[in-house]
Amino acid sequence: MVRVTTPGIRLLPNAITVLALCAGLSAVQFALTNNYAMAIASIGIAAVLDSLDGRIARLLDATSRMGAELDSLSDGISFGVAPALVLYVWQSHGDRIGWVASLIFAVCMILRLARFNTLLDDTDQPPYAAEFFVGVPAPAGGLVALLPLIATLQWGEGWWSEQYVVIVWTIAIAALLISRIPTLSLKTVKAPAKAIAPLLVGVGLLAAAIIQFPLVALAIALVLYLLHIPYSVYRHRWLAAHPEAWTVPPRERRAIRRARSQRRLRLRPASRRVAGAMRAVRLPRNGSDFVRVTRALRDRDRGTTGTVGGASGNGTSGPGQRRRSWRRIGIRRR
Repeated sequence: MVRVTTPGIRLLPNAITVLALCAGLSAVQFALTNNYAMAIASIGIAAVLDSLDGRIARLLDATSRMGAELDSLSDGISFGVAPALVLYVWQSHGDRIGWVASLIFAVCMILRLARFNTLLDDTDQPPYAAEFFVGVPAPAGGLVALLPLIATLQWGEGWWSEQYVVIVWTIAIAALLISRIPTLSLKTVKAPAKAIAPLLVGVGLLAAAIIQFPLVALAIALVLYLLHIPYSVYRHRWLAAHPEAWTVPPRERRAIRRARSQRRLRLRPASRRVAGAMRAVRLPRNGSDFVRVTRALRDRDRGTTGTVGGASGNGTSGPGQRRRSWRRIGIRRR
C-alpha cells in the first residue's frame, strides 16, 4: 500500500519544530522580565514539541534531511542557548565566571548534537545501540540544568541557589552532555497489552500532579532521570557482554539473566533429590548428643552396625537395634 501525503501534511513536522524553537527563545524573554516560572514552562513546552516532531514525521512518512538539520538547530537553541541565558540572567548578574559557565554549557550542547548527527550514519553499531543515547539527550540536559532554579522557585533560597553551586552544577551537566555514558531511550520502549490500562491511569495521575504541583512534579521527574543513569550503564554493559540477548524480547532477556545468575551461584532446582539422601534431620539439643550423633554417622559410613550413644556397647548387630539407633538420634531414613 502506497501512502500519499500532501505537501501541507509534509510541512507539519517542520512547523512543530519551528514552534519548539520559538518556545525555547521565549524562555530568554521571560527571564529578562524576571518571570522565571514561564521561562521554565517555555523550555518544557519546547521539550514536548521536540519529542513530537520526529514521531509525527515518521508516522506521516515525511522525514527529510532538511527536517533533521532543522531539528538539531532548534534543539541547540532551545536546550543549549536558552537555558544558559536563563541561568545567567537569574544568578550571575553580569559576573564573568557565570558567563563562562553559560558558554561552556551552550558549546557542550552544540557538540552533543553534532555527535548525535554523526552517529545516525554509523552502520557499525550493535543492534542494542538503538536502545541508548550516548550521553544525556538535549531536552533532558536543558531541563536538568534548570533544577537549581526550579528548587529555588518552589522551596525558596538555599544552598542550591548559591552562585558557586549553580556554576558547578551547570558545568557538571555540560560534562554529561558530551560524555559517553549511555542513557535509556524511550523511543524503543514497548508496553505490553496488559500494561496499557495501568499506564493510562499513571498518565492521568501524572497530569493531575503537573496541574496541581507543576514545579514539584518536574523536580521529581528530573531527579528520577538522574537516578536511572547507573541502571542504564549496568544494562548497557550486560548487553555488551551477552550477544545472545541482543535480538530477543525483554522477557527472554530476564530469563537469560536469571539462568546465568543461578549458574554463577551454583543453585540447584528444588525438585531434584539425591538418591538415598535423608529427608529430615533433628538437631541435637546439647554438645554430648552432638558427639554421639557424629560418632554414629562415622560408624555407619565405615560399615559398623553398633548402637548409638552406648546403649548397647557390645558391638552386636541386628535389624531391631539399628532401627532403634536411628530413632534415638532423631534421623528418619527414607
